[in-house]
Amino acid sequence: MTDETSYADETGAYRRDTDYIETRVTRDGADGWPVEAGRYRLAAARACPWANRAMIARRLYGLEAAMSLALAGPTHGEESWTFDLEPGEVDPVLGIRLLRDAYEARAVESGSGVTVPALVDIPSGKLVTNDFHQITLDFGQEWVDHHRDGAHDLFPQEHRDEIMEVAEANYRDVNNAVYEAGFATDAEAYGQAYHRLFDRLDELEERLTGRRYLVGDTITEADVRLWPTLVRFDAVYHNHFKCNRNKLSEMPALWGYARDLFQTPGFGDTIDFPQIKQHYYGVHRQVNPSGIVPIGPDPASWSSGHGRESLGGRPFGDGTAPAPAPDSELPDPGANPVWAR
Repeated sequence: MTDETSYADETGAYRRDTDYIETRVTRDGADGWPVEAGRYRLAAARACPWANRAMIARRLYGLEAAMSLALAGPTHGEESWTFDLEPGEVDPVLGIRLLRDAYEARAVESGSGVTVPALVDIPSGKLVTNDFHQITLDFGQEWVDHHRDGAHDLFPQEHRDEIMEVAEANYRDVNNAVYEAGFATDAEAYGQAYHRLFDRLDELEERLTGRRYLVGDTITEADVRLWPTLVRFDAVYHNHFKCNRNKLSEMPALWGYARDLFQTPGFGDTIDFPQIKQHYYGVHRQVNPSGIVPIGPDPASWSSGHGRESLGGRPFGDGTAPAPAPDSELPDPGANPVWAR
């Protein structure tokens, strides 16, 4: 997403701008953007939970060869996400320093600002979409001709209604509620978000006590959408956003579930804990004026046993796990020792 500089409204409550660019890349090219291998580049940032969803879906469907990845750095100013991790601070494929350049090339207003994830058309350098809700669904349904062998459907027809019901409740009361708590400037607004968050986490703790995944017996879109918030919870949201009734690691089912997915190819291998902390603690100076980034917690705990296999379930259904991520896309070993190679 953006640097979240809008923060709270006049009532002290955080309101996310959801005016995204909703054009789509589809098999029939109905919006003018047809599916075509090698044509589009996924602009993301390891720091961002919303971009993390798209990175996970791309890995699980095996779209690495069909869609390249542009990774922005974890810190930025109001101007844009910046490709400052690259030599010369320029994305080597798009030839731009700021993601904003792709938005301006499209010459279309985005009320949500310059956000990740974003799909960029490589030949024209134009942004196609930043609608993070739809991007992962389209990776599954529109890019099917480019899926890896053994990829399983994260959005199976028989579970779609339940997946969306669970995912929408989690978005409202977990994914977005941590921001509503963290960016509130009014105690009542903060308290409402805080209690809504932990009420939902308690419901999820109960739900996941007797089942391995959120819906059905395989990984689905619902898991892909919830997990990026969970993996950031103890490192960021518990302290930085004052979501401190308890840590995720103090909720046995959720902590086991989060580690189970972390240790699953396509999830944990997208995570860079230092970049995550650098973004939140370094960019959100209204929340953390000093910009000091905490040293802990130790990420080694993510490799500990979780015992979730005893609940049954088949992570990839009748399919297979994705191949290891390309070396160029793995986080630095010091940032994520669990997935270091």
